[in-house]
Formats: sequence, structure tokens, C-alpha cells
Amino acid sequence: MKPSAVAVDFGTPDLDYNLPRSDSSFGFEDVSYPPTHHWSVAPEEQQLPLYSMSEGEARRRVRTGATGGSAGSFDPYEKERYDDDEGKDKSRAAQRRISSGRVPQHHLPPPTSIREFLYQNLEYIPPVIYTLLSCWTRFHNIGASNIVVWDEAHFGKFGSHYLKREFYFDVHPPLGKMLVGLAGLLSGYDGGFEFKSGEAYPESVPYVAMRVMLATFGVGMVPLAWYTALELGMSLWACHLTAMMVLLDVGWLCISRFILLDSMLLFFTFLTVFCLTKFHNQQYESFSIDWWLWLSLTGFSIGCVTSVKMIGLFVTALVGVYTIEDLWEKFGDTKMPVREQLKHWGARIACLIVLPILVFMASFKIHFMVLNHSGPGDAQMSSLFQANLVGNDFAKNPLEIAYGSKLTLKNMGWGGGLLHSHVQTYPVGSTQQQVTCYHYKDANNDFVVLPRWDEPPYNPNDAIRFVKDGDVLRLNHAATTRNLHSHTVLAPVTKLNYEVSCYGNETIGDNHDYWQVEVVDDVKQGPKESVDRIHSLTTRLRFKHQVLGCYLRAANAILPQWGFKQVEVSCDKENNPKDVHTYWNVESHWNDRLPAGDTKFYRSPFLRDFWHLNVAMMTSNNALIPDPDKEDILASKPFDWPFLHLGLRMCGWGDTQLKYYLMGTPVVWWASSMSLFVGLVALGVYLLRWQRKYHDMDSHEWDHFLYVGKIAFFGWAFHYVPFLIMGRVTYLHHYLPTLYFAVLMLAHVLDHFIFSSKLLTTKVKNIFFGVFAFLLLFSFWWFKGVAFGIDGPVAEHKGLQWRSSWNIYND
Repeated sequence: MKPSAVAVDFGTPDLDYNLPRSDSSFGFEDVSYPPTHHWSVAPEEQQLPLYSMSEGEARRRVRTGATGGSAGSFDPYEKERYDDDEGKDKSRAAQRRISSGRVPQHHLPPPTSIREFLYQNLEYIPPVIYTLLSCWTRFHNIGASNIVVWDEAHFGKFGSHYLKREFYFDVHPPLGKMLVGLAGLLSGYDGGFEFKSGEAYPESVPYVAMRVMLATFGVGMVPLAWYTALELGMSLWACHLTAMMVLLDVGWLCISRFILLDSMLLFFTFLTVFCLTKFHNQQYESFSIDWWLWLSLTGFSIGCVTSVKMIGLFVTALVGVYTIEDLWEKFGDTKMPVREQLKHWGARIACLIVLPILVFMASFKIHFMVLNHSGPGDAQMSSLFQANLVGNDFAKNPLEIAYGSKLTLKNMGWGGGLLHSHVQTYPVGSTQQQVTCYHYKDANNDFVVLPRWDEPPYNPNDAIRFVKDGDVLRLNHAATTRNLHSHTVLAPVTKLNYEVSCYGNETIGDNHDYWQVEVVDDVKQGPKESVDRIHSLTTRLRFKHQVLGCYLRAANAILPQWGFKQVEVSCDKENNPKDVHTYWNVESHWNDRLPAGDTKFYRSPFLRDFWHLNVAMMTSNNALIPDPDKEDILASKPFDWPFLHLGLRMCGWGDTQLKYYLMGTPVVWWASSMSLFVGLVALGVYLLRWQRKYHDMDSHEWDHFLYVGKIAFFGWAFHYVPFLIMGRVTYLHHYLPTLYFAVLMLAHVLDHFIFSSKLLTTKVKNIFFGVFAFLLLFSFWWFKGVAFGIDGPVAEHKGLQWRSSWNIYND
């Protein structure tokens, strides 16, 4: 008998996004999402008789998952099917994390009229308006103050070094400062201005054009905030408030209007969060072009933000935690093939680890390529690196070291400096003359090689005697004539080591002034056995104290203020031949009796220079600790920031000059700080009610509540908590990247409890939105002078001191 035909319908019914919620006292209105849409042309439905193929074979003929369904409809919550070779059905939840972000938007058909075109693009009008308003706030009277304001003295000067191609040193990575130099280049600046704090700009410096170019990064923060809120799945009310808070905060506004790095740091921080949310919303279709695009852009933006300032690592930590959670969920999906698991891991490693590192390293490579002339930061780098800089005189120095030579010794450890001494003495220990490592060149770095006390004194008329491996000699400090010395007194910071000092003079001393030279190797001559004589630049040395047996060492331990925050030099009792902090080389070398050098120097490897400079940056940054003997009226504590306990005067406060006061719009800062507490309390209440079997939200709403809350709270915590344990001096502008996540939390809390509430009518929501928007506008307008500039006597501007701790009026 002929079998009957069976019609198989593989279509998926359209999903109703307005999912009902359980009855409870916590009611929320659904954010209106677009209806289910078609991502591809729907294939014709076919009647598939089972006698022609098995059911498994028939199922595999129809696309499933992201583009599944006979109607070609996309359902981000539907079950995704995996079929093994035997046709067995393996189902799992399809990329359900899309429920926590913005639902993918459908593709509209091409417009047939201008009116239809405008209607289809209405969504672009608000961000365009906000961007134009941002241009006005950032550019309005940006050149009103014609003096060097606050840290323009630093970053403007660094931009000048790029234009003159002079090597300099700073504690921050180079990307932001290169962009400052690029702004100067495009503005026609020649790099000749010194950017002294408070000095008036001459007509030859296009400071207004440079400020405008850098303020453009501040302009970009506003549309990024709008689109980030949109991608987080917030309602239009919340998107408007997020953009308004970024637009109208006078702290973000003020910091964006000068030649500083902060506008770039903030822009790339905002960009990283935006790219992360865009990538999150592409996970319904893994490994698609858009998925790869936004994952790669997330990694690229991480590389950019860390290349401006190292605190970009904080937003990197946020992306890292998100990625770990994402991969952990995929690891728990036992239905996902191992091959796909490995592809997800490989994609994250390539785009979120390798790519950012390459971007970070590329910024340093360009930095080294541009700054190829000798400059004020030479001493921070290795001697071989300096020898290749244009204008450096190392090539003219005599090659071989002899007794009577005057020289400088460079420590070869990461971040090492030049052996240094000065007339100041240790206030503890022996109270003899201090010996340190110093990262700048001056006459106090010069030492003279002399024979031991029990040998005939050096005579310039005697035959030249070259220094070789195993020689015991004295190192006499040229400026003070005291000898490099060590004894059993403990070092002031590294207590396990002996103190190193300078003692005696050219005629007074003892055997504690004796140092034995030990050759490690030579870059050109090879291993120790091949080294005949000590050469400048290329020979690596160790200095062993002949009496104590300890080794001269400088390991980036920082002396207190009495040591001018310079690096401690000590004598290490442990003989560790692999310790590079005990390695030294001769850098500068002067000896009239020897011929000038004529050597083709080996180039210093990029990776070594890259690592060396980063260690030096971190060491110098960690040395920026508060001085208990000096009051810094600009500094503040992290606990002062969330509720604006203190502001920061960015310039002089005279009656005749334009005055800028770095603070925030109080409504934004106070409300956003309180929202962090509200968000945590709300989470706790929901968890308690859930434990008591109350269901206030369905799974999709709960996913969204947690997702946005985690992005906001962990972003805030990762940017704020490190400053609580940081030893370095801190200022109010360090909170500005952190503030962004508090603003996102405020928008999330308002969206959750107000704009999505079923208990409130649309009219009430509109009223609340209007009131809050009015408070934002009012507080911005009230305090706009602190960002645009307070002109005339500050006492004439009444009502600015809302907190007694602000020093707007008092000195």
C-alpha cells in the first residue's frame, strides 16, 4: 500500500517580546522592542514525504539556529539544534545572553519617498542633536584663557618634544602625547615653546587649534554614551538622560577643553564599553562578520586606552571579567561541540589579548621611531639605546677604560639609572654622603677610576693602565672627591643589604673603598672569557666589595623625601650572578690620554627597550607618593570624589585672570553615587524575595537587570577601588573615568524603577523625566562658569559654594 504523505512544517512562530510577568508588587513595563523580523528571503514551504528521506535528513535541509525556521525569521530565544552524524537531535538554549542586551534590529526595506526615508532615520536625530550640543559646550570660548593652564605645562611640552624629535621621559604611555604632537603639527606649531605653567602663549603657538583638536575627543563622548545606553537595552528615556549627564557634567566638560590627555583617555574608555556592548549583542550569531568586527574593535580600543594612560587597564579588567563569565557559560554548555569551544577561546585570545598588546607595543615603536634625537629623557634608557640617538656624543668617547678615566656608570636593571652622589648625607645609619641612582644627567654622576690606597697614586704622566677583569680599584666622586664606600651599616630601605655611601677624599680613605671589577660579558666581544679590556657601553660589569663580599646593587627601591625620591643604592650580601640589578656598564667616558672612539654600535633590541621603558615608567609612577612634609592643596583622597568633597583649582586665582575650577555637576555626581547603593540594595532584595519564591521578573528581565548592573558596578569598582590601595598621590580628575560607570548605573536604576514600571503611567514617567532633565540643565547652567572660566573677582559670582569644603572663595 502506498504510504501517505506527511507535511512537515519547520517554521517557528513569531516570538512575542511582550512576555507576561508574574503577579507581584514589583511590576515593570516592557521596553518596546521591534517585532520579529526576517533576516533572509523565506524559502517556499515544501511538502516532504517521509518515504523519500529520513526525518533527520529532512531536518538538516532546513537552516536552524540564528537563521532557522521555514519563514526565515530570527528568534534570539529559540532552541538551537545540533545534529550528530546519526541524525540525533541535540538542543540547547541558543545564545540566550542576547536577552540581556538590545534585541537585534530588523532590516527595513529601501525607502520609496523622502518622507519614508526621514521616518526610517528618526532614530539618528537625537544623537546628532546631542553631538552638536557637545560641540558647542566643548568649543565655546575655548581660547578665552591665553595662558598655560594646569598640566598643559607637561603635555604641551611633550608634544613639543615630538615636533623636535627629542627623546623625553614620562610616566604615561606615548599614544596620547603623540596625538598632542600631531595636533601641534596639524596646527602649524614648530615646537619652540617651553609651556611653562602660567605663562602666556605667544602668537606663534596655535594653542586654540590644538585645544579644539583635543576637545574633539570630548565631543565624541556624548554620542558614545547615547549608543552605549541603547546597546545596553535601556529605554529611550534612559538613553536621553545618559547622554544629557555626559553632555552637562562640568567636570568632563572642563577637562576636555585643554591640552591634556584626559579627553583621549575618557573617549577610549567610552569606546571600549561601547564596543563591548555591541559585541555582546552580536552573540546570537557567533563568528559572523559583525561578531568578529566588534570583538576586534573591543581589543583595538583596549590597546588604545592603555596606550594613553595605564589606568586603561581598569576597563581592560572589566572586559576580562565579562569574557571569563561568557566563556564559563559556554564551557558549561555540554551540547556545544569542543571544536566550537576552542574557536571561542582562540577568538578571545587573539582579539582581546594579542591585538591590544600589539597596539600597545606599536605605540612605543612609533614613539622610538619619532624621537630619534638626544633629549632630556635619555638617561632613562639603556646606554646602547642612547648611543643610537642623533646628537649623542657617546661615539666620540674613548672606547677602552683606563685608570684616571672619568666616567658614569649605568645600572642595567629594568628602569635602572646612573650611579649618583651629592653633598647631602643620610639622616640615618652612617650619616655619610648619600649614594643613589639618578635618571637625569648632571655632574654628580661623574666618578674617576683610581688605584687602591696601597698602590702608587695615579700619575697622568705614567704609562696608560687599562682596567681589566679582576682589578681592585677606587671610584672617586668627581664633584665632592669622596670615595664610593660600603660598611656593615644597614641600608635605609633595603634592610637586608649594606649601606653604600661616599666617604673621605682624594687623600683620606680605607680598604672599605675597594671594589673588585667582575666582567659578565660584552655585547661585541662575547662571553667573559673573550673580554680582554673593559669597553664603554658594551661591557657588562659587577662591582664586588673586596672586604664585605657584597655587590653594588640598585633595584628601584625609592628613598624617602630626604633622598629626593631617588633610587637607593645598596650592597647586596647575596651573590646572585643572574641579578641584572647588580649589572653596570660604563656610559659616558672622558680621558684626554685616549683616542676618541670610532665604533659602529650595536642597536639595542626593541623588546628590551620596550620593557626597560615600561619598568622605568612604573617605577617613577610609584614614586609619586604624597610628601608628609609638604601640603599639596590640589591633591585629594578617593573618598572625597563620589560626593564632590573637594574641587581642584586649575590655575591662579587672581581677580584679573580667568579661573577654572575642576569639579562636577552636583546632580550628576551625587545621584550617580547614590544609585550604586540603590542598585546593590535592589539586588539584595530581589535575591531575598527569590529565595522566598517570589518571582518579580521573568528570566529575560532578570538577565537584563544583572547584565547592565554588572557592567556598571564592576566598571565603577575596577576604576575606583585600586585608588584606595594606591600609594601614589591622587587628584579629582582620576575619578572622571570612574564616573561614567556610576552614570550608567544611575540610568539603569531609573530605567528599572521608573521608566519600565507598570505602576506608573506614561504621564508620570514624562513628568519625572522632565524634572530630572530640568535639574541637570539648571545645575549645569549654574556651574557652567567653572568650566568656561570665572571672569573677574570670584567673590562677585555668588552661590557657587554648595559645600563648605570647596575652596572656590577661600584661599
